[in-house]
Amino acid sequence: MGASLKDVAARAGVSVKTVSNVVNGYTYVAPHTREKVEKALAELDYRPNLSARNLRRGRTGVIALALPELDAPYFAELARFVIDAAAERGWTVLIDQTDGLADRERQVLQGIREQLIDGLIFSPITVGREELAARTDDTPLVLLGERILDGPTHHVAIDNQRAAREMTEHLISLGHTRIGAIGAQENPSANTAHLRLAGYRQALQAAGLPYDERLVPPTGAYHRADGAALMRRLLELDEPPQAVFCFNDLLALGALRTALAAGLRVPQDLALAGFDDIEDGRYSTPTLTTVSPDKGQIARTAVELLDARISGPGRAGRRGGGGVLQVREVEADYRLVVRESTVGRAGAAGA
Repeated sequence: MGASLKDVAARAGVSVKTVSNVVNGYTYVAPHTREKVEKALAELDYRPNLSARNLRRGRTGVIALALPELDAPYFAELARFVIDAAAERGWTVLIDQTDGLADRERQVLQGIREQLIDGLIFSPITVGREELAARTDDTPLVLLGERILDGPTHHVAIDNQRAAREMTEHLISLGHTRIGAIGAQENPSANTAHLRLAGYRQALQAAGLPYDERLVPPTGAYHRADGAALMRRLLELDEPPQAVFCFNDLLALGALRTALAAGLRVPQDLALAGFDDIEDGRYSTPTLTTVSPDKGQIARTAVELLDARISGPGRAGRRGGGGVLQVREVEADYRLVVRESTVGRAGAAGA
């Protein structure tokens, strides 16, 4: 059995209250007293009882992270960063997969294991502002992604439209004038795809290049097989593209496989770029040029915002406490990582 606050107090020659103040980080403890307590804590290898502490605060110490696909590398990598950021606060993360299905996403909004979690970080695909406004569950919530913009709760995302425009401008700067895009979606709720397509079109227009629908075949999903199939369609055109911008790295890796199987050299015959900077793209042959969202910053920011909600007005940060939520829209950083798939080995600069 581990040491208790009473054991530490006896070793340090102080009260249990003083030990509690040190453990909880209160500042009004004399330096020499704090030093004695910290020495006793180390000698006894004291470990705080987080469960008991959370129960006293009316919390569980557990948050939930709801994502569309856990087998999608972007979301898997993002989840790891969320878990790391939560661990710094002594939180456990419960992960739920929605598959981007409307029913599952509505279940998440209306109370994902309500009695078990203190807060929720949610990346929706199908539900929108109406469903969010109809939400009756008051568990603190932070949104990720582009599905619900300017909503009634905290939100973290990158500027997808600007990032897509910059990637398309990169391809144009290499002299390419016939640039395809893989990842457009006809579903009106596919906000991420629409934003990236808008950025692509903006870059073409700014460069005086025409928008050719034949170079932008729509897709229903963002997996490797979809990228491979759509690249085959593009290569069958009378005038195939000189470069292709894929709206995520999985599409790009599938497209790369098709291009290489067709005997094309990348980037000499076809330049190729992706989006998300997943680990696979750093080890493909050639390595993949991509947009790299700062996944660590996205995760840390989401956890910080959720912590503020949990600790905010009302019991456990619930909305019923009478406080008014000051909604924050946080734009996370991204960068273009230029690798071999657009500039060749000599020009590649990204890790």
